[in-house]
Amino acid sequence: MKALNKLNEAEILSLCKEGDNEALTFIITRYRPAVEALASKYSDSPIERDDLIQEGMIGLLAAIKSFDCSKGTAFSTFCYTCINNSLQTALRKVSRRKDIPQGVLVSLEEVVVNNSNTALSAEDSFLAKESVSLLTKQLQNELSEFENTVLRLHMIGCSYTEIADKLEKKPKAIDNALQRIRKKLKVVSF
Repeated sequence: MKALNKLNEAEILSLCKEGDNEALTFIITRYRPAVEALASKYSDSPIERDDLIQEGMIGLLAAIKSFDCSKGTAFSTFCYTCINNSLQTALRKVSRRKDIPQGVLVSLEEVVVNNSNTALSAEDSFLAKESVSLLTKQLQNELSEFENTVLRLHMIGCSYTEIADKLEKKPKAIDNALQRIRKKLKVVSF
């Protein structure tokens, strides 16, 4: 990381686009406080703070991937715009979701993993694939096999009791696992 401090931001972003994970971590670390600050502006929203931060991180990743320094815009300006747009999009989707019957909704995991033919915009498709891939790797590293299974079942809408029945555990064990998952995910960055 010390060598990255000597480079300008455009050079670091170029390294990110070439797949340099250290450069990517450097940029994410630098802009995570901005993501948290922008997410905190929406503290009264129906979306939990951690989910807002994750949406902001998706916007940050999109900014890193799509930034073009030849356009004459500073990365920080472009980044803040992408983060804010990602947060606004998430808030719009939540408010739209209220009007959709629950049986019609398809989870993001089903769309991405099963390569469903559900129409997603190019931006949503890109962001979904990138974030699911990065998040999946982080989850495999941070969570136990049991916690990963509990999380996946919870994400597809299973209740604590249903998860407990499927895994032959008590509902309290599922609740404990979800509490551990929440704690671990607070420190996950991608």
